[in-house]
Amino acid sequence: MNNSELAETLASQTGTTKADARKAVDLVFAAIADAAAKGEEVSLNGFGKFKVKDVPARDGRNPATRETIKIPASRKLTFTVAKAVKDKLNG
Repeated sequence: MNNSELAETLASQTGTTKADARKAVDLVFAAIADAAAKGEEVSLNGFGKFKVKDVPARDGRNPATRETIKIPASRKLTFTVAKAVKDKLNG
């Protein structure tokens, strides 16, 4: 399912237009991305939790030349699924 399909499902279940549903979907994802950019945790009860984690700098290797390179530190967004969703997935 992609954003458009999610918006169509939302529109059909709420009786709103596809355009309004698409705006709502885009706003939700933008809010999650904005919170993550600030380093905040986003918890959606019954669904899961988005959390920003720091990845330390490390040494890597260029596969073409086998030369050692430095991979800079970065941040990544992780998602932990809620128990209710796990239970639904596993029957």
